[in-house]
Amino acid sequence: VQLQASGGGLVQPGGSLRLSCAASGMLFSIRRMGWYRQAPGKQRELVASITSDGSTNYADSVMGRFTISRDNAKSTLYLQMNSLKPEDTAVYFCTRFDWRGPDYWGQGTLVTVSS
Repeated sequence: VQLQASGGGLVQPGGSLRLSCAASGMLFSIRRMGWYRQAPGKQRELVASITSDGSTNYADSVMGRFTISRDNAKSTLYLQMNSLKPEDTAVYFCTRFDWRGPDYWGQGTLVTVSS
């Protein structure tokens, strides 16, 4: 299983970014997938997840600003991030879930929100 995240970068407060995660070596369409993030000095936290049938959930801190989606034909997971804030600065990780929780992690992509 490989999860290749991309799309991070430097953005000003209020700006937008879209993260992508290309999955391989797995049957993507049947899996719950998600995005975690880890800011400096903080624990890794779940940002958003999406089930195989498209049901989503979000952390309260990103509700209404971030949108998780998936393209099963391309085996790709997305995270559209709008109205970014400095506190969104973190390394973002793509993850696959099994019944116990996250079981595979991507390498992470850095998002920096700063003026």
